[in-house]
Amino acid sequence: LKKTKLFAGDPAPFVMELPAYHMPTLSNLLRSTWERGWSFIKKAGTVILLSAIVLWFLQFFGVENGAFCPVTDPSNSLLSYIGRPLSYLFIPLGFGFWQATVAVITGLIAKENIVATIGVLYGVAEVSENGVEIWGDFKGALGPTASIAALAAFSFLVFNLLCAPCFAAMGAIRREMNSFKWTAFAIGYQCTFAY
Repeated sequence: LKKTKLFAGDPAPFVMELPAYHMPTLSNLLRSTWERGWSFIKKAGTVILLSAIVLWFLQFFGVENGAFCPVTDPSNSLLSYIGRPLSYLFIPLGFGFWQATVAVITGLIAKENIVATIGVLYGVAEVSENGVEIWGDFKGALGPTASIAALAAFSFLVFNLLCAPCFAAMGAIRREMNSFKWTAFAIGYQCTFAY
């Protein structure tokens, strides 16, 4: 990016002064651990829990036999109606089906939601250490042969690793850059690079 016109010019020096090192005290350690732990609990108990409830509602309700009701087939759910039109974007990446597309979208709320979404969509109540319950069904949806499925799964993982971060991180980017234009550029760049 430094070779592009947008970022041309002399680089700004990065100078950071570190304070003198002190051995951590037990009270500072406990306070810091409590603050970070409580911050995670609030995030998990609000944003992630709320998104899981919305995800559940969208997956279990939809239109069947011309009426809005709880659905028996997940492909009739509201979630599938959201994911289907967008799934065409991901066909070149190898995971152009609505379940993976919805997982990518919920990953913008929190990256942990990707696994939760796949678990909900494939009806897995409890997952063992190796995750065979979820990933066996997901692999079958990715491709007809093991090599195609492995490549599509790798593509799915790399895309979700490199694409825009969760909403909380986007908010931090916005605060740090103090510009909507640069925030949009950073998020757009990440998504384009991931694609």
